[in-house]
Amino acid sequence: MRHGQVTYFDGAGKPYLPEQVPLTAEGRAQASAAGRLLAELSFDRVITSGLPRTLETAQCVLAEAKRKPQIESWPELAEIKGGRLRDIPEDKLEQEFYSAFQGVVPEHVRFLRGESIGELMDRVHPAIERLAAATDWDVALLVLHGGVNRAILSYALTGSRMFLGNLMQAPGCINVLDIGGRAGVDWIVRSANYAPTDVLQQTTRMTTMEELLVQYRKSRASG
Repeated sequence: MRHGQVTYFDGAGKPYLPEQVPLTAEGRAQASAAGRLLAELSFDRVITSGLPRTLETAQCVLAEAKRKPQIESWPELAEIKGGRLRDIPEDKLEQEFYSAFQGVVPEHVRFLRGESIGELMDRVHPAIERLAAATDWDVALLVLHGGVNRAILSYALTGSRMFLGNLMQAPGCINVLDIGGRAGVDWIVRSANYAPTDVLQQTTRMTTMEELLVQYRKSRASG
């Protein structure tokens, strides 16, 4: 899953620390809707990045579950880290906000002048391989982030070190993947980006990064 909706700016346009943002009321509703959809599953493990928005989403999901395993925190699955937004010139904002999530993204591309796509894969791929190799689970729930989920889905779809930026991840969406038992990691992607509260995703035609750029420009303009 991706965590439910959050907001990175307050009503006055002041940014929150991305490591601390909680779910909005809509985000909690999205997480609870996912929980009701997943209620018949029996999770052996529940893994989050440890950031509040993933922990809160997992708690909402488990509130609907019959079995409630302890929530694990894997910091290596935290979202791709951006740099200092104020260092980005106005005429470069669109390029910097969009480049990490467009098409097949080269490893050297940096997210908002912070962590690179290659650096993201360097920490996500080994974590997923470690989970795949574990023998103590059959069904696991991972509550993570848009960028991290793209890294996992890209790996599952291509079987290689590739990052497909156009794999949309709506807030609170569910992805269903199987990992086979043959040598190596054998993936089947059964479903991707299913949003229980907005199945046809008609609420907005904007991507997350497009919405964030609009919010950030208001923040920058307000000073």
